[in-house]
Parts: sequence; structure tokens; C-alpha cells
Amino acid sequence: MAKILFVMTGADHWTLADGTQHPTGYWAEEFAAPYQAFTAAGHEIVVATPGGVLPTVDRASLAPEVNGGQEAADRVAAVLESASELRGPIKVEEVDLADYAAVFYPGGHGPMEDLAVNADSGRLLTGALASGKPLAVVCHAPAALLATESGGTSPFRGYRLTGFTNAEEAQAGFADKAKWLLQDRLVALGAEFSEAEPWTPNVVVDRNLFTGQNPASSAPLAAEVVKVLG
Repeated sequence: MAKILFVMTGADHWTLADGTQHPTGYWAEEFAAPYQAFTAAGHEIVVATPGGVLPTVDRASLAPEVNGGQEAADRVAAVLESASELRGPIKVEEVDLADYAAVFYPGGHGPMEDLAVNADSGRLLTGALASGKPLAVVCHAPAALLATESGGTSPFRGYRLTGFTNAEEAQAGFADKAKWLLQDRLVALGAEFSEAEPWTPNVVVDRNLFTGQNPASSAPLAAEVVKVLG
């Protein structure tokens, strides 16, 4: 079957407006749910991070209260434990897009720290969009699209998409602490931002760009990509 590239944050913190570092990384569900969907469909996963560093899970994303209870949290943790791909990432800067049928970006606050300013990831996103291959990005991971801007414009300008909203960031307690808010920056990039009620699944598809608003959107987002891959 197909080989799918997961591009993940290498950051273990997010620098807030006051200069303090909030511990973070990738959000567990946003890796686990798509990983399960893709591997169940017979696809192969390859993980890439900046510099090939081991990705760090946001410990808050393993808590029962954000996973629908202890049993669900245990299932997510078990997926992370079993996913050997997390322990052998390749370098984003060495990725050959021709090797992959689709590209997936899990979120978490980590991408706000590193992928938002990572030129190698920006080039990869630009190439993936131009290739026509499914490009799926969820929650805070659309921050990586900011690194595609060049000369005041981005290839994602005019695309319909979604991501973690200002309302969700406020309810999470970070809107007044962040240097910038993702929704604001995506609108400034020229994207047409689609916002659903906080914490409800919301998947937006525009051409070969697939985006999900929040953690609850990660499974339905992956399902859309699976349908396209066949």
C-alpha cells in the first residue's frame, strides 16, 4: 500500500509572550488516531522531524480528561508505545517527497515553536501542495504553513482551511499568554479560515489540502485521506 510521511514537531516547549517556556510537543491523539487509521488500511508510516530529533509528546495530552476517560487515554498511550516510527525519525531536510503518497502534520503547541519558522518544512509543504498528493494538517500544525510565505505571499493564499481557533485557545487558557494566535496568522496569510464550534470535529477539504480544527478532528481527517488513497 501507500507510504505516508508524518511531519512532526521536534520542540519540547512553546515560548510564551512573557518569555517563559510552556512544556509541550505533539498532541497524542493527533498522532495516535491517524496512525491507527492509516496502518489499519495497510499504509506504511514514516516520521520526520527537524534535525531528526525524537518527537516529544505533550504530557497534558495523555490525561484522561482530554481523552474521554482513563480507558481511552490508555489506548492512546498504547499506540504511542507500539509505534516504533516515533523512535526512528528521519530529518525533514532530507525528505524526498517522491517517496510518499501523502503527507500528514499532527499538531500540539510544538509546531508553533519550530515548524512555523522551519524553511525545510515550508519547502516540503509547498512541494506537497503543488504535487496534488493529499496534504493533511490538524489543529496547531497549520502553524507550519506560515513558513511557506515568501515575498509577502504564500501558495496557501486563497485556500479554505481550518485549525485551532482563537476561541479554543482562549478556553484552553493560552490566548492571553501567546505571542500570536494561529487563526489570526492564517487569516493574515490569506487563507479562508473555517471555524466550527469549539472542540467539535471540523474537517475542511480544498483541492488536495485537508485540514482539521482540533484533536477531535484528527480521526475524521485521517478517514478522508484514507478514502482518497483507496
